[in-house]
Amino acid sequence: MSNETIWYDDMPTPIGVLRLVADDVGLREVWFSTGRHQRSPRPEWVRAREPLAQARQQLDEYFAGERQQFDLPLHPLGTPFQVQVWWELSRIPYGTTISYGEMARRIGQPAAVRAVGAANGRNPLPIVLPCHRVIGANGSLTGFGGGLPTKQFLLSLESRTKEGDLFGVPVRGLAH
Repeated sequence: MSNETIWYDDMPTPIGVLRLVADDVGLREVWFSTGRHQRSPRPEWVRAREPLAQARQQLDEYFAGERQQFDLPLHPLGTPFQVQVWWELSRIPYGTTISYGEMARRIGQPAAVRAVGAANGRNPLPIVLPCHRVIGANGSLTGFGGGLPTKQFLLSLESRTKEGDLFGVPVRGLAH
């Protein structure tokens, strides 16, 4: 039994409330309030804002179109294969998408498309490790823990921000 402290807090976002979970090492999980992976915090976890302040700020900046990469200490827990897939997610450029097949090739396992899809589906840090940027080979949106409308929202947000047109208003500081 570990004596580590696990903190959690909820934050409102344009896609609903997100629950952030962290330990002494870093951000461990981001949960959607809707979708297929709804969970409750464990009784021994501590609700606290301060340990999650940096994550909250960077997520707020992302949703405002002001942040394209996260710079947070992360601590996702998974198998070595899952962790390899999750770190590769962080290398997908903002505002772009790749297929599960391309993801499998990028990790050097081109035949592992289904395993990549399964690992992607278990990503504990959606948005921060952008699993929403992985789509079907035919360009279709495929499963997403927050639901397909949320995946579409995130991809549209990134597309508009990248183009400098966030919600129809030019974004300051982006080159055209």
